[in-house]
Amino acid sequence: MENWDDLRIFLAVARAQRMAGAARALGVDVTTVGRRLARLEQRLGTAIFETIAGERRLTETGQALLLHSETIEAAVLAATEVDPTSAALAGQVRLSIAEGLATHVVAPALPAFRRDQPNLRIDLITASGFLNPSRREADMAVMLARPRNRQLRATKLTDYRLRLYATPGFLADHARVASAADLHGHALISYVPEHVHAPELNYLSEIHDGLVARARSTSITVQHAMIRAGAGIGVLPDFIAARDAALVPVLGDSVHLTRTFWLVTHQDTHATPRIQAVGDWLRGLAETLA
Repeated sequence: MENWDDLRIFLAVARAQRMAGAARALGVDVTTVGRRLARLEQRLGTAIFETIAGERRLTETGQALLLHSETIEAAVLAATEVDPTSAALAGQVRLSIAEGLATHVVAPALPAFRRDQPNLRIDLITASGFLNPSRREADMAVMLARPRNRQLRATKLTDYRLRLYATPGFLADHARVASAADLHGHALISYVPEHVHAPELNYLSEIHDGLVARARSTSITVQHAMIRAGAGIGVLPDFIAARDAALVPVLGDSVHLTRTFWLVTHQDTHATPRIQAVGDWLRGLAETLA
């Protein structure tokens, strides 16, 4: 495998599972991707992908090649990065992160980080469900559960608190909430159950048995907007709602939840300067949530 560029294209297709997606990520055309894959398969003498339901899935040979390619990729990344004390860090970091944390904590702090590291490109991926670092879908991830995978390194980023919130106007117009049991008589806002990607997001069942939301969304940003508009009572992280003057806690501190954010990186790239720089930045931001 003397041509690293062919392996780079192979890795992009393996991760995107579509040639068009890989081409966009690499900034080349689909024809180039197809030609490079054909050349790679000809060199190997066997297929490395099969097409299932429109997606490119790895064959057994492709799985074996993936392991070797990722090892080479890690070596290339390590060899091309600069001293972590240098102001000239360069490259891309794809960070899979919760939408609420990205919107209310990370995005506002990004301009200052960009001033310090102008040559680092940060991709914030907030799609429903975290991208999987073990499959190289992300360079780093902030996750709600600690992964059990030896290919990954997970460190506790911070604990954070969630409470019930509503607008003063909503509370004034509806029956008094004196206990968690009283919530059964109110419009509640939460996630869409069948689209919850982590059990840690099942808040209502922890607060009181049998609570059912009347308005639901897969987005914490939309839930925040609905609660802020007076549509009901919902669970929000303090780092979102406590900073919003339009909202007040319901039941104060007597009903609250605690969750943990975990910072997850690859074992073979966690020590590279670009990953360390972003990790240090995230740890600094996490101190404001504790």
